[in-house]
Amino acid sequence: MKVIPLKEGRFAVNKQKEFTRLQQGERIDDGRLKMAIQPFLIQTDNDIILFDLGLGIVQDGKPLMYELLEDEGVFPHQITKIVLSHLHKDHLDGIGHFSGNEFIPHFPEATLYIQKREFDFALTQKETYSYNSKILEILPSLSNIVWMEEDKGQITEELFFEVTGGHTPFHQVFWMRGQQTVFYAADNLPQKGYLDYAIAYKTDYDGKHAMELRKEWQTLAEKEHWMVLLYHDMKTPILYY
Repeated sequence: MKVIPLKEGRFAVNKQKEFTRLQQGERIDDGRLKMAIQPFLIQTDNDIILFDLGLGIVQDGKPLMYELLEDEGVFPHQITKIVLSHLHKDHLDGIGHFSGNEFIPHFPEATLYIQKREFDFALTQKETYSYNSKILEILPSLSNIVWMEEDKGQITEELFFEVTGGHTPFHQVFWMRGQQTVFYAADNLPQKGYLDYAIAYKTDYDGKHAMELRKEWQTLAEKEHWMVLLYHDMKTPILYY
């Protein structure tokens, strides 16, 4: 199994969830949050999988994610599966972009796995800056989505999921189980610093629950020597236990 972070960049984020790319070495001191955006590429003997999709940045008509994949010797049509932890725009918008009124999907050959209850909740949040309602409204028209409704289960022999809530009501996390366990908790555990302090973050739907989950996961990670993927960490995309 091969695990590769695909870093779209480092960003400053304001309260309106507007993402501004930071230049190398640029510092900010204006109250905005700083974070990386980095989906993960997982290559196994049977699949090439993406964990989340990033912001969907398009440069000169070409998705940045295509370039990041091609740098790793992978072409977009080779992606077999895409799993979505939740539907905030910095995790979902890489699904495609609009050219005028036309929606152009970025990975039409891949099967996308989306939690149906998370989608239903997201549709009620049209006034919330975290979601891109235009992208959400296009999802039901896509033929390559598997709508997940179970609380936990398996997608493949190696890929497991569980709906945990926390950051959003139906946020889900993933394990790749093989010779080593790879764990992805997305925004329930987005940065290494979240493990240093027992904090219930107000930016989470249920911050206390997310905090308790992190304690459980860290104990298991240490016991079972997990590889933990950190979507928003600017320095440490992968933690090795």
